[in-house]
Amino acid sequence: MKSTYILLAAAMSAIPLAATAEEPLVAFDVAEDISRFVFADSPVFDDGMPAYGNAFVTQGYIYPQGTLDGGVEGTLPNGAPAFPELVIGEWTCDGYFVGDGMRTETGAIVMTRQVYHFENGDLLISHGPELVDVDATVTRAVTGGTGDYANAPAELDQVLLGMTDGYGVRLQIELGVDSNDAGTVNDEDHTEWDSGVPVGPLTLPAQSERS
Repeated sequence: MKSTYILLAAAMSAIPLAATAEEPLVAFDVAEDISRFVFADSPVFDDGMPAYGNAFVTQGYIYPQGTLDGGVEGTLPNGAPAFPELVIGEWTCDGYFVGDGMRTETGAIVMTRQVYHFENGDLLISHGPELVDVDATVTRAVTGGTGDYANAPAELDQVLLGMTDGYGVRLQIELGVDSNDAGTVNDEDHTEWDSGVPVGPLTLPAQSERS
C-alpha cells in the first residue's frame, strides 16, 4: 500500500502546472451578432442609418485566436454562432458614432467601451476608437479586468478583419505586453522629481522660540 501512495504522489508531481491552472489569453477573435445591434432613433441620416453622435449597443461571440482568419464568418444569418463549440465568451460593446457616422470611409467610426466576458466568468474591459479601415490596427486602453485579467497589460490592439453584409464586425484582439512580468511599475524606468519639500517628520521649534 505504501508503494502505491509513492507512485501516486510521483505521478501527481509530474503533471505540469499549465494543465491545472488557466492562463489569460493573449489574443482572440470577436464576431458581432448583428441581430443584437441596436442604435438610437436620432441622429440618423435620411436613410435611417446612424449619424455622428448616435448611441448604440451590440453583442457577439468570442472565439479562439485565428478562428475568423481568411474571411470566415463567425455568425449565421439568424444571429447564432457559426461555431458554437468554439465560443469561449460573450462580447458586449456600447458607444457613439463619430466621424461621418455610418458613412465614415476611413479612420475612427465609433468611440466605444468593450466588455469581453469569458465563459469562466473573467472580464476584460477596453475603451477607445474603432476604425472602419479593414486590416488596420488601432490601440485601445485596457481599463479593467477580473480573474486572469486583473493584471492585464495597459493596452490592446484591435484589427477589423471585415464586416458582414449587415455591417456586423469581425475583430482580432491582441493584448499588449508589460515591460515586466509581474505587471508592476519598474522604478528604474521613471525619473524622480525633487520638489524641495521636506519628507518625513518635521521638527517644530520649541514654544519659547515660537513666541
